[in-house]
Amino acid sequence: MNVYTTDKIRNVVLLGHGGSGKTTLLEAMAYLSGITSRMGKVEDGNTISDYDKEEIKRGFSINTSVVPIIWEDTKINILDTPGYFGFVGEVEEAVSVADAAIIVVSGKSGIEVGTQKAWDICEKYKIPRMFFVTDMDVDNASFRQVVEDLQEMYGKRIAPFHFPIRENEKFVGYVNVVAQTANRWGDKGKVSEIEMPDYSQEYLEKYREVLMETVAETSEEFMDRYFSGEEFSEFEIRSALRGNVADGSIIPVSMGSSILVQGIYTLLDDIVKYLPSPEKRPCKGVNLKTNEAFEGDYDIGKPKSAYIFKTIVDPFIGKYSLIKVNSGVLKTDDLMHNPEKDMDDKIGKVYVLRGNKPEEVPELHAGDIGALAKLTKVGTRDTLSTKANPIVYGKTQISTPYTYKRYKAKNKGDEDKISQAFQKLMQEDLTLKTVNDSENGQTLVYGIGDQHLDVVISKMLERYKVDVELARPKVAFRETIRKKADVEYKYKKQSGGHGQYGHVKMTFEPSGDLEHPYEFDQIVVGGAVPKNYFPAVEKGIQEAVVSGPMAAYPVVGVKAVLYDGSYHPVDSSEMAFKTAARQAFKKGFMEASPVLLEPIANMKVVVYDKHTGDVMGDLNKRRGRVLGMNPVEGGKTEITADVPYMEIYGYMTDLRSMTGGSGSFSYEFARYEQAPSDIQEKEVTARANQLQGDED
Repeated sequence: MNVYTTDKIRNVVLLGHGGSGKTTLLEAMAYLSGITSRMGKVEDGNTISDYDKEEIKRGFSINTSVVPIIWEDTKINILDTPGYFGFVGEVEEAVSVADAAIIVVSGKSGIEVGTQKAWDICEKYKIPRMFFVTDMDVDNASFRQVVEDLQEMYGKRIAPFHFPIRENEKFVGYVNVVAQTANRWGDKGKVSEIEMPDYSQEYLEKYREVLMETVAETSEEFMDRYFSGEEFSEFEIRSALRGNVADGSIIPVSMGSSILVQGIYTLLDDIVKYLPSPEKRPCKGVNLKTNEAFEGDYDIGKPKSAYIFKTIVDPFIGKYSLIKVNSGVLKTDDLMHNPEKDMDDKIGKVYVLRGNKPEEVPELHAGDIGALAKLTKVGTRDTLSTKANPIVYGKTQISTPYTYKRYKAKNKGDEDKISQAFQKLMQEDLTLKTVNDSENGQTLVYGIGDQHLDVVISKMLERYKVDVELARPKVAFRETIRKKADVEYKYKKQSGGHGQYGHVKMTFEPSGDLEHPYEFDQIVVGGAVPKNYFPAVEKGIQEAVVSGPMAAYPVVGVKAVLYDGSYHPVDSSEMAFKTAARQAFKKGFMEASPVLLEPIANMKVVVYDKHTGDVMGDLNKRRGRVLGMNPVEGGKTEITADVPYMEIYGYMTDLRSMTGGSGSFSYEFARYEQAPSDIQEKEVTARANQLQGDED
């Protein structure tokens, strides 16, 4: 592949709802530009970007793929992202290095939740965007309805650049609003100009008015000419629109049929004409040596630096670090420095990836996207620069995973293999996390949702040949007491030779501090228990609180006081007093009105206003206490509630069902509270049965 200068590069991310046609659109682009001789199909599993076995099996995108397309003299790096919400981390990585976005909308399905999420992430990253309405060859597709819905949601910024011509319900051509021409489709998406149909005139005037207003607002001279009724030339319109699209004051809408390769030629032309090259976008980091801001701004004259936005770890093609060059020119065999880890790495060969096929290039200019192979010392979100100019860029914000499940090996002895497989998958997927919950004897895996975790487990079996079983996680209950108990315990054992003797009198009461397991004090007088046995008594309490007498959960909030006892000059020992204290604790704990505590989460749920009633009703069913509601931008409400951890399981699935996928939630641990009596009784019984089963 040729080397492209910064002004001849476009980095464009495809966004949209799952199933809206992003991958098929990319196939049409690849076919029209001559990369492929025939279009692949998602259902046939032979597309360029959906190459992973899981993607082929499931029929939808799971990973972000980069496919460079050469159109005329410009290199367009297309980032094809997943549309399903479980793989949002892939979208966030792609958008962080994109300079513009195409939001794909199905003309048949219309505006969907994924369309709105795509818009929101473009707003967050402040990137220019355009809409492409696909499926226009389908009978019930409605471009007009999509435009009206978009304008209702996002205002007059929405401006169609093209709209369809239909004859006998068939999609036969399009009107170019800027050039005011009508065109009919020919073979391979080629067009021939035709006379403007009468029925198209009304929409041409309507859509063109929006464009002219926007053009007029770019300068006082244009505004005066507009109000005096003067026409702008096509050159003036295109020049003005280029600036409008780049600053987001106008959002073009185009349309076509990916399957029939119609509208793709004009889309590729519009990408080159209207969407900005990297040099038009700011790019700032920090020079760690001078501690000053470094404005890379995709300038080839500045010290070289690159940001790793994604990692691929594949058993067959190896490890690739996907990069965007933020300044300078990256060349084969450059020695790069990782300032955060203070490590050097020789980058070897430089590649561009087309799906999963690497192609070697001699160099990458600032603003270009490529890949480096087998870099062992770096990971996603690291910066590569030179030692003389150690630059660090801000790290991409990746969504926090809140759905978690317990996992274990189906086959004994696979634990190490599973751990290694998770480590490799976590290099690729920053929304995946594992936790060893030793306190509750379980290992947990966190993901964005059930679908995400299902794919992860399937990948582990396919790639790494390890079978993992997911189950509902155990909740980290605690045990404590509500009253005071006064007990004594005498441990006495005679078995020939030295015996064992330890005698303690102790009180147990609530300490008022649920952050710590216990407090220990002694008020022994007269040497009833010698001082050298006090540490042994505390050691007995320390061991006893690890697994409480009620249901073998950790104990919190107990104050233990040793006030009396006795000892034997020969038979007493540290072990005897430790045992006596442990047994005294068990006895005293059960006499001091023991209760089970359950963990409570402080949860924030963000939903559209129309869903607040359903969500609050559901939270009440989950024993949640709604604490407040706050309006947030975009017609949404943030509901804050305290919810028991045991009621959070499966919440992501239910929330998506209630909100059509538009709702999101987050939570953090708040405190422990006494569990209701029915929950306590059920948990104690279940725990007793489990422990009995373990013993059997």
